[in-house]
Amino acid sequence: MSTRAAASRPRQSAAPALPEVNFSDYGNVRCLHLGTEWVQGSMLLDEPYDIELEYVQRMMAWLLFNDPAKISKKHAMQLGLGAAALTKFCRKKLKICTTAVELNPQVISACRFLFKLPPDDSKLRIVLADAGVEIRSPEWTGNVDALQVDLYDHEAAAPVLDSFDFYKDCRNVLSEGGCMTVNLFGERNKYPDSVEEIAAAFGRDAVWLFKPTKEGNTVVLAQRTPSRPSRAELEARAADIQVRWGLPALKWLKVFKPLEA
Repeated sequence: MSTRAAASRPRQSAAPALPEVNFSDYGNVRCLHLGTEWVQGSMLLDEPYDIELEYVQRMMAWLLFNDPAKISKKHAMQLGLGAAALTKFCRKKLKICTTAVELNPQVISACRFLFKLPPDDSKLRIVLADAGVEIRSPEWTGNVDALQVDLYDHEAAAPVLDSFDFYKDCRNVLSEGGCMTVNLFGERNKYPDSVEEIAAAFGRDAVWLFKPTKEGNTVVLAQRTPSRPSRAELEARAADIQVRWGLPALKWLKVFKPLEA
């Protein structure tokens, strides 16, 4: 189900002091930091609307479960803006309705001025809010086709939201054919426990797993409605994605499988 982005409006609840936002440049790559050395996102300076990090590319795996020719009417939502790589790709490359929810206003400002995030328009909306609160707004129920969850604080030690109740809320915002992708990373993250929480909320037959990247990021995908496309179907769709948008989708299939094979 699609939805049209409205004018940006803040929804903010009381929160502790937020970390300072800074950035660093390494050759052709600009990185976003939250007052530490941990990279919270990145951008290629000469291709600002491409996705630079491997795990962020994998967050687009929901495309494997959609007809690329019908993507234009979809609605993508990001929980956690980061360096806006997913938000920019969805809005500028896929050209679809895109909503991002971010708690830290400094992150939004940095993305606007340093990471080429376009201004809000009829298809782009940045919501200043706590993702755990915003996801429960009736406005989103059943209205999101692709939910991309990447919620970490300045320590990057574990997902900020990682519970059965949160993932149940995520499932509730998805359209019937919608998918959630979530980045699981961090020193304190108990990956098997996180997968079990997702499986409990979505059903074990709805969950697909990537192998970890060399940096330790593991992307998990969960479907609102479970499906099992054939290998041939996935390969054909991956090839189409690769040609249309330059994402390494055929490579994904080597490291991507259902939880319940």
